[in-house]
Amino acid sequence: MFLRRPTLTVLAAVALVSTAAATAPADAAQLQGQVQAKKPTPATYPQVAAKPYMGWSSWSLQSTNYPGVNPDGPGSFISEKNILTQANALATKLKPYGYEYVNVDAGWQDGGDEYGRPVAMAKRFPRGMKAVGDDIHKLGLKFGIYTTVGLGTDVYRDGNTPIYDAPGCFTRDIVYPDLRKTNGWDAAYKINYASPCAQKYADSIAKLFASWGVDFIKMDGVGPGSWKGAPDDPNHNNIEDIEAWWRAVQNAGRPMQYTLSWSLSHRYADVWKQNSNGWRIDTDVECYCDTIVKWDSSVKARWWDLPQWIDDAGPGHWNNLDALNVGVGAMDGLTDAERQSYLTFWAINSAPLFAGDDLTKLDAYGLKLLTNREVIAIDQSGNPARPLNQDQLQQVWYAHNKDGSTTVALFNLADSPATVTGNFDQLGIDGKATVRDIWANQNTRNVSGAVSAQLPAHGSKLYKISPSRVPVATPADLTATDVSRSTTTLTWRPAAGATSYKVFANGKQVATASGTSTMVSGLLPQTQYSFTVRGVSGGSTSGASAPVTMFTSAGPVRYEAEASSSTLTGDASVSGCSLCSGGAKIGNIGYGSTVTLNNITVPTTGTYLVKIAYTDGDTSRQSMLTVNGTDTYWANYSGLGDNDWGTPQVTYLPMKLTAGANSIKVSNPNGYIADIDWITV
Repeated sequence: MFLRRPTLTVLAAVALVSTAAATAPADAAQLQGQVQAKKPTPATYPQVAAKPYMGWSSWSLQSTNYPGVNPDGPGSFISEKNILTQANALATKLKPYGYEYVNVDAGWQDGGDEYGRPVAMAKRFPRGMKAVGDDIHKLGLKFGIYTTVGLGTDVYRDGNTPIYDAPGCFTRDIVYPDLRKTNGWDAAYKINYASPCAQKYADSIAKLFASWGVDFIKMDGVGPGSWKGAPDDPNHNNIEDIEAWWRAVQNAGRPMQYTLSWSLSHRYADVWKQNSNGWRIDTDVECYCDTIVKWDSSVKARWWDLPQWIDDAGPGHWNNLDALNVGVGAMDGLTDAERQSYLTFWAINSAPLFAGDDLTKLDAYGLKLLTNREVIAIDQSGNPARPLNQDQLQQVWYAHNKDGSTTVALFNLADSPATVTGNFDQLGIDGKATVRDIWANQNTRNVSGAVSAQLPAHGSKLYKISPSRVPVATPADLTATDVSRSTTTLTWRPAAGATSYKVFANGKQVATASGTSTMVSGLLPQTQYSFTVRGVSGGSTSGASAPVTMFTSAGPVRYEAEASSSTLTGDASVSGCSLCSGGAKIGNIGYGSTVTLNNITVPTTGTYLVKIAYTDGDTSRQSMLTVNGTDTYWANYSGLGDNDWGTPQVTYLPMKLTAGANSIKVSNPNGYIADIDWITV
């Protein structure tokens, strides 16, 4: 099977819809000079979030229906007593391994003070949040707190609430006259940052948190994201809030991490990177059921939702995959194999490691998982992995390390046992290597060719592969990203030691590249080529990469999903789409509803690059592509996350087609998928 990672491009430029700026209040004019220019604010404390943070968060226990956790009703777990109990357990059991943050999530706040700043719920936090923070700090830990974007409707108070340290400013001055709503639940008024009073309000809360000793702020309900904030929905575009809060945090007088939640839209990744220390890439991991999580309902989506974010993570800002619930098997709702895969995936992607379990009840296996120093070191190295393939449920993820080794994780996402193999030539590993099975604590020397394992359903393996030193490493993950009648565009991963690359077609050098991509031209149409790449440095040349073999096209030819030749079943139907080809697409696909594109014609049996145009306003959705009723591939449709179902994107993958007419069925028996615009070959 030909395995390569799919990718995507956005087909239509998205115009950001600006909101009408309200006039700044006259009695606040003296504050105008204090408003900073709207450009990225440098981090005052660059050491904050230098590595993914580690700790514990309260929400997983608040959200579960597991017996006894929330005895006084939903969300009743949160209290000063319970928070400090977990803090003590963290200090005792996990702090020696680097876990240090105690994050108090939603449910601690009860309205606001006379200035509209958050106030703790007296019944649950009778001593207030500063006292809680002080006790957490006495344990050598750090204190995190939760807030939401926008002005809480409960502190508006007919617009008469004064803003702290801002004479002449009131809540009526920082919102729009029509009191438009914002955030993921429409539970707050949207703040108008044309008013200088608005920045002062953000400053007042950030400084209040700093006075409590807060080390970490989670801001929730942020858009674009959380399935809101598409270009035609400016009320849920909170970019100005995030920029204002970033300025406020940097000027609060205390180093505090500032992170965003939930399911942020990837199309604004540059904004999040410039104005936060990290972002949730997905919805809540919790299942809101009788356990904390479930594999199908909450955990497995991360394998598909993360790829578009991989290159955005780095020191100062990390991809947040949400809480890590692997420590108490009885409560987690997972098999031991799933618990290991869960932590493995978080660690290889340098995600924050924050437990959500009851730390007083960690079982032996959970403690073993959470305290594996090698796994923690992989996470803290800040070197996110990437998938070698996603066209099957058996996936290989890898990361090349500075010491010349490669971290490799094998995952079986299928519901039955399967063999998963990572081939050395695809991974850019030369010759023989020492393979360390990290979870098994075993080394095997002189391994060549591949690592392979028979894995249970949802199981995994985690390896560190250390090859013999070579002057120039072999390029990894060679991928064809575009094909025409006479050209093929190739990309690959950087090879250690290489200063340039030689590109070969059918054994003959056809190009030289200084970077990690090239377009090979002068090819014959409807002809099969096998491409390889070698790294070069001085007089040294690496081994050849794993080959990419496919046909050039005859067109390419586009097949519209809504064409009369397509076969629709169930609720699948044609819908209008102004930016889509032909002004239409096929939607409502999934479960028992499918679309089959027929008469996809190629002259010769072989592998062709198939492109799929789709729209997806969700985080991501997946489908099976079944060719002629036999070969099945998985396609991942990375979503925009902001409920924009009208902007097409493209993903691609190589598929084996038969000479003559082919059919490609798009389906998913277990969920809804993206809307399909067209397929080209």
